[in-house]
Amino acid sequence: MIPQFYLLTPPITDVMAFRAKLEPVLATGAVAVLRAVFAAGNDTELKGPASALCRLVQEAGAAMLIDLPADARLVARLGIDGVHVAGPGPRLDEAVEALKPDRIVGIGGLKARHDAMEAGERDIDYVMFGEPRPDGTLPAFSQTVERAEWWASIFTVPCVAYAPDLDGVEALALTGAEFIALGPWLFEAEDPAATLAEARRRVKERSLRTAGA
Repeated sequence: MIPQFYLLTPPITDVMAFRAKLEPVLATGAVAVLRAVFAAGNDTELKGPASALCRLVQEAGAAMLIDLPADARLVARLGIDGVHVAGPGPRLDEAVEALKPDRIVGIGGLKARHDAMEAGERDIDYVMFGEPRPDGTLPAFSQTVERAEWWASIFTVPCVAYAPDLDGVEALALTGAEFIALGPWLFEAEDPAATLAEARRRVKERSLRTAGA
């Protein structure tokens, strides 16, 4: 199995400026999911930017997710494919109730295996390991690799594993995770599209080499 790519954007303040950077990335054909993070302070401010970006992403054949807004029903009204929930608790329940089965609901911020297993018992579409914390720091990469291997070997709910840099994609390609997440660092590269193409090359090469071993 060759993992697909899940992209996590930096906070978007200017949609048109970010669109110019995103279009070449989407044109690679390597993006399965884009999780767009907006700097909007509330749901009203979110509507315009999210709608503007959603069509571009979907026309490129990718699914667009956003972080769970205050009103989960906004996601369906805007035609967005789904949401990411930052940890277990009532907000996950709210997202599942409001959006399933028609929209994607995924979860991250899982600090313990028990949290992941409990979340996996809900009607969710993925669990994510290793994503940046609210303060921008990352869990130890070795822990992300271990959690992704553990999850992928036991559970059927897809796993998204976050790569902290380009070199990290090769290790994650061996875990069995269905998706490898590339974060804001991708969009900070001199040529994000070329960086994504290189990540895809490395993942494909590593996955095929392992399959043939």
